Formats: sequence, structure tokens, C-alpha cells
Amino acid sequence: MMDSELDSEHTMPPMRSLRFDSPQALYRTMPEVGIFTKHRPSEDEDALGYLERLRSSTTPEDAVTYAAFAAEPKMAISWGVDCVRMNQPNLSAEDSHLANAVLQWLEYPGHETRWHAMQGALFAPRRTPLVYLGLAVGWSGGPMAPNDPLSVPLWRTPKAVNVAVLSSIATLGLDHRSVSLARVLDLAAGLFRIY
Repeated sequence: MMDSELDSEHTMPPMRSLRFDSPQALYRTMPEVGIFTKHRPSEDEDALGYLERLRSSTTPEDAVTYAAFAAEPKMAISWGVDCVRMNQPNLSAEDSHLANAVLQWLEYPGHETRWHAMQGALFAPRRTPLVYLGLAVGWSGGPMAPNDPLSVPLWRTPKAVNVAVLSSIATLGLDHRSVSLARVLDLAAGLFRIY
């Protein structure tokens, strides 16, 4: 049997979808999430339970914010892409180009694809949900540019994903926003079931 055949027979370990095992750990380690959410997790609350409590609160947008911060960057960005595509199926040419750059990074995560998505976002003519997803990719880890050793704060990517998802909902008419929010949170719940 050849080495490539052996490699294809090995099962890859599951990819972790959440940054932390509990919402309390998230709020302790990344306190910036508390700036953007009204509610706080209780000590005995698990990740999915907290998401559902936020979802049924008077500020269900907090559930979107929590999901963006709780998910691993790649998972959060993938969820963000799904949300934006669901809410804005007809993208402009600029947004389509940026969506392709983000999708390319999701499929081939590396410095080159990350920098390409970031560059498209930085030079976009207007700030759309896809632009924020391009920024989220750029801030997801590693150097900001080939010769730039500066690291990005951990909260930058989830904040950009949060803005992308919430602004995609905001582009819809008032009569469609609650349905869209429910769909977005249904997609988010999937992340919390596989960690």
C-alpha cells in the first residue's frame, strides 16, 4: 500500500468549533464581549443554554454577538458568510469578488489568501457586510502583512463577524428582520452542538 493511500485512510480529528468550554471562560478571557452584550452567563450555564437564553431575551442580537465571539475564528467567519449569503443573495460585483476571496481563505487558509481577503476589504469603496468578513479574515491570526510582526487583538475578528451578520440583517425590510434573525441564530446553534 502506498503512503498516500495510508494517509487517506486516517480519520482526521474533529475540528473544534468553540473557543472555550463555557461562556464564563469566554467572558473572563475575552472581556470585550461584555462591552457588546447586555446579559451575562451564569456560573452553571453551558454554551448552548446561554445562546438560547440570549435568543429569547429582549435583546436577541446579543445571541449573534455571543456566537461571533464564542466560535473559533474560522467557524465564525464561515457562519458569517452563510448568514450574509442568506440575507443578501444578490451581491454586487465588488462583494462577489470579496466573497470569493473569503471563501478561498476558508478552503485554503494561509497567509497569502488571508492577505488577499484583507486587501480587498481595506480597499473596498464602501463598508458592506462582506467587507467586514474580509477584515475578519485578515485579523484571524498571523501577521497583518508580510513584514509586519504586530499581532491583532483576539476580539477584532469576532467583532467584525458580528458587524457583518447584524448589518446584513439590517439591510432587510423591518418585516423580514425577525425571521432573518431567527434563521441566523438557527445556523449559530449548529456551531454549539458540535463543540
